Amino acid sequence: MGAGDEGSPLLPKEETAQGVAVPEQREAVGWTVDGLPVGHGNVMGSPVARSQWNSSLLACLGRNDEFCTSDLEVCLLGTLFPCFLYGSNVERLSSTPGTFANHCLPYSSLYLLGKFLFGSNCLAPWFSYPSRTAIRRNFNLEGSCEAMSRSCGCCRGYMEDDEHREQCESACDFATHFFCHQCALCQEGRELRRRLPHPGFNGRTVLVMLPPTEQMMERKV
Repeated sequence: MGAGDEGSPLLPKEETAQGVAVPEQREAVGWTVDGLPVGHGNVMGSPVARSQWNSSLLACLGRNDEFCTSDLEVCLLGTLFPCFLYGSNVERLSSTPGTFANHCLPYSSLYLLGKFLFGSNCLAPWFSYPSRTAIRRNFNLEGSCEAMSRSCGCCRGYMEDDEHREQCESACDFATHFFCHQCALCQEGRELRRRLPHPGFNGRTVLVMLPPTEQMMERKV
């Protein structure tokens, strides 16, 4: 290990009896070729199983849980203002304030252009479908092709190849956005709101004001 690594603040250290700082021993974390963490299962090196979406594609009103009011808001935005929902999804996914306008404005332009030229929203899905791919990869979610292969048992050999599976899943992401665009945006919005906080609420200072009676009691103690 070089001298630069020894002084790195990211490396935890602990003092020995001689006063020499040594790095703390940690358990090694393994990763598979496709970037998935190695699970602690019975098979050495087996990747963590893919997760399921919190709600289905056609669950327009969401689920009856603590996010039910948020699901209704997502449904309303996806139905009336899909440009706002898409911009909000990308902003929450990137965790960077200001991303909303950079994606909402181009989406709105393609939406209006498609409505004007073809009478339908057929151009915006070409721009918005990569967000579904990013959500699926970031949270290790099961894609449509993999779910179909698991349920009916077809194309299992094709799905075992990572490159072929990802190509098939990307095509399914585009098809989902093209044929069920508003449902796809709503499903992604429900998923992101359950997994990530809005970046606008991160880093805000919260001041807790004590009543005068409690302040006086603390001074007496």
